Amino acid sequence: MKKYYHVLLLMLGMAGTLFLQSCVDEQSPADALDLSGTSRTYPLNAVDGSGISGNVVFEEGEGGYTKVTINLSGTPNGGAHPAHIHFNSAAEGGGIAISLEPVNGTTGSSVTLVNQLDDGTFIDYDGLTSFEGYVNVHLAYGQLETVVAQGDIGGNALDGTTKQYNLLTKDVDGISGTILFEKSVGGFTVATIDLSGTPAGGSHPAHIHANSAAEGGGILISFNPVDGSTGMSRTIIRTDDAGNPVSFEDILALDAYVNVHLAANQLGTIVAQGDIGSNELTENFKEYRLNELAVPGISGSIIFKERLNGFTLASIQLDNTPDGGMHPAHIHANSAAEGGGIIVGFNPVDGTTGRSETTIRQLSNGQPLTYNQILDLDGYVNVHLSMNQLSTIVAQGDIGGNELTGMSMMYPLNELAVPGIAGSVTFEERKNGFSLATIELANTPEGGVHPAHIHANSAAEGGGILVSFNPVNGTTGMSKTTIRSLDSGEALSYAQILDMNGYVNVHLSMDQLGVIVAQGDIGENELTGEMKMYTLNELAVPGISGSITFEERKSGFSLATIQLDNTPDGGVHPAHIHANSAAEGGGILVSFNPVNGTTGMSKTTIRALDAGGALTYSEILQIDGYVNVHLSMDQLGVIVAQGDIGGNELTGISSTYDLGELAVPGISGTITFSERQNGFTLATITLSNTPDGGVHPAHIHANSAEEGGGILVSFTPVNGTTGMSHTTIRALDSGGALSYEDLLTLDGYVNVHLSMDQLGVIVAQGNIGSNAAVPA
Repeated sequence: MKKYYHVLLLMLGMAGTLFLQSCVDEQSPADALDLSGTSRTYPLNAVDGSGISGNVVFEEGEGGYTKVTINLSGTPNGGAHPAHIHFNSAAEGGGIAISLEPVNGTTGSSVTLVNQLDDGTFIDYDGLTSFEGYVNVHLAYGQLETVVAQGDIGGNALDGTTKQYNLLTKDVDGISGTILFEKSVGGFTVATIDLSGTPAGGSHPAHIHANSAAEGGGILISFNPVDGSTGMSRTIIRTDDAGNPVSFEDILALDAYVNVHLAANQLGTIVAQGDIGSNELTENFKEYRLNELAVPGISGSIIFKERLNGFTLASIQLDNTPDGGMHPAHIHANSAAEGGGIIVGFNPVDGTTGRSETTIRQLSNGQPLTYNQILDLDGYVNVHLSMNQLSTIVAQGDIGGNELTGMSMMYPLNELAVPGIAGSVTFEERKNGFSLATIELANTPEGGVHPAHIHANSAAEGGGILVSFNPVNGTTGMSKTTIRSLDSGEALSYAQILDMNGYVNVHLSMDQLGVIVAQGDIGENELTGEMKMYTLNELAVPGISGSITFEERKSGFSLATIQLDNTPDGGVHPAHIHANSAAEGGGILVSFNPVNGTTGMSKTTIRALDAGGALTYSEILQIDGYVNVHLSMDQLGVIVAQGDIGGNELTGISSTYDLGELAVPGISGTITFSERQNGFTLATITLSNTPDGGVHPAHIHANSAEEGGGILVSFTPVNGTTGMSHTTIRALDSGGALSYEDLLTLDGYVNVHLSMDQLGVIVAQGNIGSNAAVPA
């Protein structure tokens, strides 16, 4: 083949016919060209809706020749379509560099052998595939101005690397689109703007500007204007407007944005706009609420969006701002509850749109501020009514480290000295680990200022101030405080507050700190909801009775509340837990705060026995004890109310046996065994017609009454005046344990004697346990 081809060329030369011009235009030489197998294909795109498109293929041949084949679809039968390789890119336009064989409309094909430019300059395959040019295919020889297909080649061909950015609607509704940057093999960039909604016939100047759209900046690079009819613009970018080289990579790193203007004489009207390069937004963003403050109805949000360069686009969007208003906005230091100076200024919020957009790169003092640093910033946002009314805050919200995590704990603040004033304190965790404390009270007086504090210990114990809140505003009933530390300066986190040994007091005023209007335990003193109430029965003073309630605290300790009826106004009634059961008596284990006779109330936090050993709520429920309330400190021997607690509580299960009349006519009654929680027994003897002042020993004897037997258990003697005896039975007199269940099967009977001196005289007697009929 190679030999044949050289001979053919020689013959053609000898014939005097010149075939090796800018192209070899005979079919047979093209067929005869020996190809290396190396080729490159470039797309040819339809122009102006021609419907004609395809590709051009460069194939490397011997002797420095390149076989150039155009393949098109959509060409009309019989047509002949001139084709050329032009200098420059299609977007720039340029003169003809190489004339190609016309495309046959019927086949859509054209083949040309190329080894030089039209001016005779040699060009081989490598030269063509690096040549910065483009191919035009025209409609006809008489209509060269009509291009039906076109495509960049060589160094102008695209390498497939692209980057697209959105161009958003700005001043003219409905116009938006994209800008696409495509990297060429030669290293320059093809920029294609594609907009929808542009008016037919319009011409829209477009540029890359310095900085972000939120900041604004001068023109860096000018594009070919956007054609309003097509919404398109195509520009080759090799340099900026100042002549400095600009690569595709440079564009992707630019600190810049794109503006498309309405017209050359209306550059101030931006129809579409978008950040590009390092100002492109990542997918990372953070939204914070901006809550209504001084002006009803104005609220919204601020969104911080991360840019590729690590800086931030801050977008404020508010509802119900007044048309035409301009609302200054800033990030302030600290939390909103604390207040602080301005550290970052935003572009003012446009009242008509409710919007503000600001690129944040640094603090007001010039220190760099990144997106990630904003997310941890100790700050809050204020939006002001106007430049002349900066003190009027229309919307406000904590940001960064002061953001609330959603974790919160609310404690009730109960009415105390002033009827009707009550509410709650809520601690909310911030991202930085500290707390927002919100006190909310009902029925505080208009204009009042109510100091509030966290105090040490529980409310029942009292203690010094640990943390001071911002005073409660009487008009709103509200107080908001950021808590970072104790008043002494030691750090105090949200988690530490939840375990704090403290309580909250709200005072009437600075001049009346002794008057507590609302109060509540917090932290480890919070009540779990677990509680146990025991009855306190009337004893020495008719009508005085009530209850004691033990409530479990989060700490595991207890709040003990005594509530009695009919205590005398002004009285002070000491109260204690005593060892053993009331029927046995015992020493003081725990002292309560005295009962206030006027209210009948006593509240005490129990953490330990008076002797010092720890005492938990669960231990109180099992304690071997009882409660005494005394008439006064001077009359401790007078018990006004009494009740068994803990292990001595009665289960409600009991058995009653008759005690029949015996030696003394008329004296008879019953004995009742009542089961205690600890499994032991309260034995109650109730007799009628016993003589006043008498003391009647009583016992359980072995065997049945008919058989008789020795004493097994001794009771507390029966009081003749009341006819009563109460005894806690834990064991036989001999020392062996004796439970309630044991009593139900005991082989025994009960004797009540006339007196210690007349034990032989039995005044009442009855079989019990296994010797009795089924007990009542």
